[in-house]
Amino acid sequence: MDFETVTAEDFGRSLNGLGINILVRDVKSQTKFLSEVFGMEAHRVNEDFAIMTYGGQVFQLHADHTYHSHPLPSLLPEAGPRGGGMEIRLYETDPDEAAMLATKHSHESHLLQQPINKPHGLRECVILCENGYAWLPSRRLTDKEAAEIK
Repeated sequence: MDFETVTAEDFGRSLNGLGINILVRDVKSQTKFLSEVFGMEAHRVNEDFAIMTYGGQVFQLHADHTYHSHPLPSLLPEAGPRGGGMEIRLYETDPDEAAMLATKHSHESHLLQQPINKPHGLRECVILCENGYAWLPSRRLTDKEAAEIK
């Protein structure tokens, strides 16, 4: 499917399985962060909407105002973080590189946790985006790294 030319109707009818829509204050800013830090691809980016792809998976970003007749925006804070309690895990993204890119670029992101090897077999970090969602890039530990934390 060509995400740049597909109609909204055809795109909507093609969706299946689990769908994720993330409400954001500024779609263009969020797509820039996700593309530059995690290497995601952004499609059909405008002030209202973007189709994002990562590892063969598709999700969507929607600007707050596009949900004008939906009850969800009434639960969102006017300012501050939005994503409390939600982790968005990116299992095929190097956490060291993502942490470096998050601090290198001019994003309103915050490196909440430096990259660290975890007992559950992953090296990961936590990066909060400007909308307060916790993005966790991670990779599998090597056998040597795993042995060192036991």
